Amino acid sequence: MSDSFRTFLQVMLIWFAGLGAATQFAKIAVPFSDVGLLYPDNAAVIGWLLSIISLMGAALGAISGAITARIGPNRLLLLGLVLGGALSLLQASLPVFQLMLLSRVIEGLSHLAIVVAAPTLIAQITSGRARYNSMVLWSTFFGVAFALNAWVGLPIVDRFGLPTYFAMHGGLMLLIAALIALSNLKTDMGQTEGTGWGLSAFLDVHIRTYRSPFISAPAIGWFFYTLTFVSLLAILPGRLPEGQGASIAALMPLAGIVLSWLLVPLLLTVLSCVSVVNLGFVLGIATIIALFLGAPLTFGCIALFAVLGLVQGGSFAAVPELNGTTEAQALSYGAMAQMGNAGNLLGTPVLLAILLGVDEAGMFVAVAAFYSIAIIAHLLLARRRKSAGLSRSDDLK
Repeated sequence: MSDSFRTFLQVMLIWFAGLGAATQFAKIAVPFSDVGLLYPDNAAVIGWLLSIISLMGAALGAISGAITARIGPNRLLLLGLVLGGALSLLQASLPVFQLMLLSRVIEGLSHLAIVVAAPTLIAQITSGRARYNSMVLWSTFFGVAFALNAWVGLPIVDRFGLPTYFAMHGGLMLLIAALIALSNLKTDMGQTEGTGWGLSAFLDVHIRTYRSPFISAPAIGWFFYTLTFVSLLAILPGRLPEGQGASIAALMPLAGIVLSWLLVPLLLTVLSCVSVVNLGFVLGIATIIALFLGAPLTFGCIALFAVLGLVQGGSFAAVPELNGTTEAQALSYGAMAQMGNAGNLLGTPVLLAILLGVDEAGMFVAVAAFYSIAIIAHLLLARRRKSAGLSRSDDLK
């Protein structure tokens, strides 16, 4: 087996691990009404079964990057997959609500381990054009997993029930862990800084991460992307004429995946990753302007999510472009996990408050403002990198 084909198979296995991690959200979100029927006495707090994973990521995302650098992305990925698989098998027994909620808290740690370790591994085992293509593939894991759970998972739930659904997820997570362990992944972590595990280490990791214009840049833009992605996916279909919402809701994330696959690898041959991200934000603002000029909302929904695919693919690819060491990449992916979860937590309540307090036009103005802030933040961080005379964080070594 050639080295290039072995690497391709390893990247695909890591991507499948990402599908498993995204399904940790999707297995509750997609059949949410069925999950609610399991716990009728806890209807007021049932939403915590979904959102508690985001809380863990928002709180611990940055430190997870430091842990990845300390123990190695391969080991952390396997731990995350095994823990996640075991928890899904536990959830298949349909425990009481309190135990199910506790399992979801711990599952948040599993999810965080996977989404930080996996792209760090991909960045280490690939290079050049293959790395950019692999990062674009990785950026699709969330949307693809939700689509698969809707198309394949819901029929399984309808026919066999939630216990079988959860058990299948757990079994697949353990199978992927076994295949990755057998694939003989090897990475060189190089020298990592020993920062300990206490409060001072926790604060030091955050200061080190967000002070660096290299490590923090992908995460800063990612926050504004996630601030609007899930929230608009939840809000916009309900604003469409009756009968169109469901089909448009399915097309919106798929449009971003398709454009990311088709255009991002081509654009990265002539533009930097950050420039591709900013282009996505600019085109997002242009789409919103088109709505104000009379473009139909159905067009706006699909077009907006399509151009956000540039932000999606460019952001993940920016991490290895800006950070040359595995440690810096792990910190950067940890920051992306933290900012992404923070954006997911805040986005829907913020945009709903604007929508209810002002109107639909005010909501779109806010979205355009968020994208403008993201562009400005990226430009300011680029200026800081330029003033340092550096192109990558490893130049600091």
